[in-house]
Amino acid sequence: MATSDSGAMKVVCPACGQRIRIPAARMADHPRCASCKTPLFGGHPVTLDDATFDRFLQDTDLPLLVDFWAPWCGPCRTFAPLIERAASEFEPALMVAKLDTEAAPAAAGRLRIQSIPTIVLFKQGRELARQSGAMPWAALSAWIQSHGVKLRTGS
Repeated sequence: MATSDSGAMKVVCPACGQRIRIPAARMADHPRCASCKTPLFGGHPVTLDDATFDRFLQDTDLPLLVDFWAPWCGPCRTFAPLIERAASEFEPALMVAKLDTEAAPAAAGRLRIQSIPTIVLFKQGRELARQSGAMPWAALSAWIQSHGVKLRTGS
């Protein structure tokens, strides 16, 4: 994991949007937002939209996995439980988010998302990898780990 100059990780609070600094050694200690006291990692994907996408992309030191989906998409709905599982099993080494392409067309368009579901892995604000189409858990987990993200100990 990348750390800022102070040895702390920057993470955006999914509840209030504040950027929080957490000592890297304390990331697995169930950190809470200093501002709103909400747990920073709830084991569920963060819901992003056009207004919050860039904040999470730019202000989080953690790798960010974004599932681009739409409510009318059958494969997206089938894939949703696996994205939920990814949040549960990879946090706090990875922040997992979902972005509804119908509700957030600007972010999806800027990234040229042409089919859904599409997952994109970002690191330090840059796209690291992209995969279109639903996949089984073993393939999703292996894909994430192939980009240097480790499963939480005990998973």
